Parts: sequence; C-alpha cells; structure tokens
Amino acid sequence: MRGLDFTPYRRATVGFDRLFDYLENASRVDQDNYPPFDIEKLSDDSYRITLAVAGFKRGDLDIVAQQNMLVITGRRADTRNRDGNFLHVGIATRAFERRFELADFVRVTGADLRDGLLTIELVREIPEAMKPRKVDIGSGATETIEAQSTSESPSESPVEEEQTA
Repeated sequence: MRGLDFTPYRRATVGFDRLFDYLENASRVDQDNYPPFDIEKLSDDSYRITLAVAGFKRGDLDIVAQQNMLVITGRRADTRNRDGNFLHVGIATRAFERRFELADFVRVTGADLRDGLLTIELVREIPEAMKPRKVDIGSGATETIEAQSTSESPSESPVEEEQTA
C-alpha cells in the first residue's frame, strides 16, 4: 500500500500533528483483528466500545487509559487441550493487546464484562475554558491607562483620585 503525504495539510493547519502522525502510522501497521470489537456513538459526547472476549475472566483483562490512548490487554494461560480431550479448538483465547486513540478530553467512565463481551463507556468532557463563548463587541473607544510615576506617593496618584471620586 502506498503511503499518504500529508505535507500540504501540515503547512495549512496548526495543532493537528498528532492526527496526521496517527493517519500515517495507521496506514503502515498491519492490524490484527482479534478480538473483534464495535464502537458505538450513544450521543454527541458519549461512546461505547464493545470487545468480544469469550473465555476471558475479569482477572485476565487489563484496561489502561492514558492521555489520548486506551489500551486493553488480555492474557490467559491456555490450559484447554492439556488432557487431549478436545478434537477441535476454534474459540480463540490467545493473548491480545488492542489500542484505541482517543480524542482530546475523552475519558473512560466505566467498564463491564458480561456474557463474553467487555464494554467500555467513554465520555467527552470539554473543559469550561475550551467551550465556545460569546464575545461582546465593544463600543470602539479605547481605554488609556496612565502609568504611575515613582516620584508620586500612592495617595497623590491621579488613578486613585478618579476611583474615589
């Protein structure tokens, strides 16, 4: 597969370096499809990842949420065919590591393992400072701030005289 060149986009954007790096690396990596998973969008700011992890117990699974990365690891000792009773072993229980890139401000709120399905709940919480806000348009008049001279005492300052008046 031919790699993509994001150079023209990198020149015209600011702050998207991580996205372009991810897209370039994703095209190079041959991803394993085990375990299969679904990603659901429950609302504008709520998501759910469901992984099919048949045969794994809670103790066999680790979920680590780092900054902008969710790593799910499954490790299990395969003891099914030690006695030789299995004629066919088709249920995969091999070790795995599945990584998900998370957008800024997405955090894991919970996880549950039920009926062979691991569900991970995610929510995007944008900080108040990052939310859109209305900016009032001023009258166009500029305000001048006069510097206080070091020779004047604080009580003789014209700024304080205006404030007390």
